[in-house]
Amino acid sequence: MSLTKYLLIFATSVSLVLTAEPLTLKQIMADPDWIARSPESPQWSLQDDSIVFQQKMEGHSSRQYFKANLANNNIEQISDKDLALLESVNGSFNSDRSAYLYINNGSLLLKEVATNKVQPLYVTSNKISNSQFLNDGRIAFQEGNRLLVIDSANYSLSELAHFKTEKLPEKWSEPKDFLGAQQRRLFDYIREQQDEKQHRESLNEQRAEASFYALNQPIYLGEKLKIETLSLAPSGKYTLVVLSKESPSGKSDNMPRFVTDDGYVKNDSVRPLVGTEHPESLSFVFVDLLSGEQFPLSLDHLPGIKNDPLEKLKRATAKAKGEEFKPQTENRAVYVHAWFNSGIAWSDDGSRLALRIFSADNKDRWLAEVDLNKKQFITLDRLSNKAWVNDWTFNQFGWMSDNQTFYYLSEESGYSHLYLKSKGKARQLTKGTFEVSDLTPTRDGKWIYFKANKTHPGQYDVYRVNTKTSVIESITELGGQVDYVLSNDESKVAFLHSSLTRPNELFWKSLTGNNTIHQLTQTVTEAFKSINWQAPQIVGVPSSHTDKLIYSKIYLPKGFNSNRAEKYPAVMFVHGAGYLQNAHFGWSGYFREYMFHNLLTEQGYVVIDMDYRASKGYGSDWRTAIYQQMGTPELEDYLDGKQYLVKNFNVDGNSVGIYGGSYGGFMTFMALFKAPGEFAAGASLRPVTDWSSYNHGYTSNILNTPEVDPEAYNRSSPIEFAEGLSDHLLIAHGMVDDNVFFKDSVRLVQRLIELEKTRYFELAVYPIEPHGFREPSSWLDEYTRIYLLFEKHLKRK
Repeated sequence: MSLTKYLLIFATSVSLVLTAEPLTLKQIMADPDWIARSPESPQWSLQDDSIVFQQKMEGHSSRQYFKANLANNNIEQISDKDLALLESVNGSFNSDRSAYLYINNGSLLLKEVATNKVQPLYVTSNKISNSQFLNDGRIAFQEGNRLLVIDSANYSLSELAHFKTEKLPEKWSEPKDFLGAQQRRLFDYIREQQDEKQHRESLNEQRAEASFYALNQPIYLGEKLKIETLSLAPSGKYTLVVLSKESPSGKSDNMPRFVTDDGYVKNDSVRPLVGTEHPESLSFVFVDLLSGEQFPLSLDHLPGIKNDPLEKLKRATAKAKGEEFKPQTENRAVYVHAWFNSGIAWSDDGSRLALRIFSADNKDRWLAEVDLNKKQFITLDRLSNKAWVNDWTFNQFGWMSDNQTFYYLSEESGYSHLYLKSKGKARQLTKGTFEVSDLTPTRDGKWIYFKANKTHPGQYDVYRVNTKTSVIESITELGGQVDYVLSNDESKVAFLHSSLTRPNELFWKSLTGNNTIHQLTQTVTEAFKSINWQAPQIVGVPSSHTDKLIYSKIYLPKGFNSNRAEKYPAVMFVHGAGYLQNAHFGWSGYFREYMFHNLLTEQGYVVIDMDYRASKGYGSDWRTAIYQQMGTPELEDYLDGKQYLVKNFNVDGNSVGIYGGSYGGFMTFMALFKAPGEFAAGASLRPVTDWSSYNHGYTSNILNTPEVDPEAYNRSSPIEFAEGLSDHLLIAHGMVDDNVFFKDSVRLVQRLIELEKTRYFELAVYPIEPHGFREPSSWLDEYTRIYLLFEKHLKRK
């Protein structure tokens, strides 16, 4: 199928008639298939002559797979048969890169690169993971708590190790007490059973000693434990085991579902609340597979592990409660992110092992090497932050191909940058007021590719840095947003790119020839392209509280006149997530809001969308400005933004509305409750009303826990300021929201009722909707209410 035919079929599959009619809410909130079914998750074929990508199926959430041939731009859908053999991006090459090992749908597969021939190695209904080539050519993988190996010469399967979270069974010994000795002396049956057990134990010991590996028997790690991850060295000689407590503390909350298949209310058990889980430290065991010895790895060598950065706060809280303060006597609890072993990195030769370890109190991140001889941690880097370290992103690390040089990202300078460390002090490769992410070192160790907003906080491109000279080269100069994948032979790069008015498309570029960028897909529909979408201005709004600008998107009404006698109404949008960037030059994840803002400009509104303090893209100080005071710096930024609109865009200060979802809903509450009279109306969608009801991982980073830092929760939770409501408020919430629970809004409504705020608020509920709405009818209902709210209260009659 040619690219032209592919695009024709795609375009005609979207059943939406082109129209010159004005933009409508119904069109905006329709299934987004009408906009584009953009390419997703590109990966290179093993031969690097084509790129495989995913695309949403029309009318379904499932994905289809396509292959784009670089030679002729031909795009073909991958058949179900071929899909079953499609290589996974989490696979690995052998030493000469002639074969690729991967797992697909429960099957361990080996693909020859030259012929594309696939050899099934192991097929099972059980979950298998962590496939890898060992340095001696064998193939290893994990099934449950077993490590299995396949001989690459004859494909014979054997067990390398079997781990059990049980106590080591006690060996039989001659009874020492009177009763036990009497039992053995008097009863032949007892004596024969004991002798047989002793014989079996002796036989098993002899067989184990005769084996190359001493672990034909299970490795007993101890009881009441759970294996979080098993990480096997490429040498096949060692395994790192990460363990947690079997039953973590914490009480789960409940969420009722009212619209069900059988008509009966169903009650779901959902996450615990912040601070209700006592932090239990992970433990680490290093296992020598040749000797069978286990070496527990102590945390004692991590600098600062015994210090409690919250001691002063805990002491003050205890005093306020009239309680006795009990200082910390043990090491701080720690955790690692072990998904796909992302928190663990072996060097290629298996001689070096590093872990990324976070303190449970969120103040420290250690990058630590395991000394394979002394069996103890050696700190490679410690990152501390009085607020919280960034455990969400900018944490990539690993070993270069020389097996000696360690690379990692750190916010030590205030921005995420790339560092190299071999001996002595680490060397910083990138510097400046920009953020580096998505590292890809080359196999020769000469370059490290990365993504960064080097030229503008909202403009991302691909770069590479020379590891010897620290010279940075641009790979793309497209602006907007970009995500890239380096080809297997490192001669080409594929990337997804989007702009302010267009979602992602797939491109590729040669790194050895000319600089031509080739576009492979054009998935935006003619229906969407036929509309004259406004690309918002991105401006830096001056702040009265910091010397940095607050980057923001501004949408202006058609025919905007800064000297018009009648001033304009304005709407301020608050993006969600807190730590997220939306004032960038790429396609927004808030695409419905983008279109809604276009509609608002058609109706005469000025719209501003701000990257308030706490947003991503502007360094660690911007991120942590909300520590212990969520809602305070952000509101200051929005009040500055309002004054900016009044001063520069002829906006009526008495006709400004505000809205947002999730964190944006929380901020809408804070705006209306803490700054009465500043905003004529606000819409709070799926909002947090009390941070003590939110999850632990996100909230404890910023506010610590309610027991340790109750005042941070009091000053940051909208429900504490509800008496300030004197403007018009819409609350909208899905009833099966397992992220921000519906009960958040229910509790606030009860508070508003008791405060006799009846005339100021209304509640819209969505019985079948989770945190992110799914049904177009729900989106339409919600945004119709928002639009009517603004039309009623922001426009002068």
